[in-house]
Amino acid sequence: MKQQHIIVQRPAEPPVQLFLLFHGQGENPAQMASAVGNGFARSFPQALVVSIGAPRPCGSAEGRQWYSTRDMTQQDRQQRVDDALAPFIATVRDWQHESGLGPQATALVGFSQGSIMALEAVKQHDDLAARVVAFSGRYAELPQQASQQTTIHLIHGDNDEMVPLAHAVAAQEQLTVLGGDVTLDIIDDLPHAIDERGMQRALDHLHHTIPRRYFEEAMSGSTPGDADVVTFI
Repeated sequence: MKQQHIIVQRPAEPPVQLFLLFHGQGENPAQMASAVGNGFARSFPQALVVSIGAPRPCGSAEGRQWYSTRDMTQQDRQQRVDDALAPFIATVRDWQHESGLGPQATALVGFSQGSIMALEAVKQHDDLAARVVAFSGRYAELPQQASQQTTIHLIHGDNDEMVPLAHAVAAQEQLTVLGGDVTLDIIDDLPHAIDERGMQRALDHLHHTIPRRYFEEAMSGSTPGDADVVTFI
């Protein structure tokens, strides 16, 4: 069953890419659609762009959250995220089914708590999406293994006091050591927010950054399979 959502863009022709947007705690899908959805839609006119609402109320009548942080400790952070992952992943699969697009044509775009959910989802399911764009996010706990099936783009302000930059740096270092595919862009003087500079970095990566797995396939002499043809290259 779908959660509350806003379709930012549905192209007239069958879409060739799927963007799923996930807002931060206390926010809602309309805010995420406005903050980043319209920019992705303009840059990818053949994409289905959907802003997904979190299932739980938070704060104001319009505010939502993926999981509660009330009385949360470092010790139970991972469990709270894990408890929220099943419906999150089911929502991604649902929209993939509806759009007719698979993981190789899917990008998960999150901000803050939405980024945490996206990063944790692909940590557990490396066949879920080809790209993750994580604005101001972190892992609940750093991964112990990494897959090249998902290219992860971390975009973070150096003045973020809510989710300190150190979390993104640690994630980038850990994924690199594990052989994962990751980029990190640090935005000067940016607090816990998304600005035009971060948006442009995200779009540039999605248009121009070639996934590491393609280099590995080229070095091995193999050719990407048919499932890799319609994707983010």
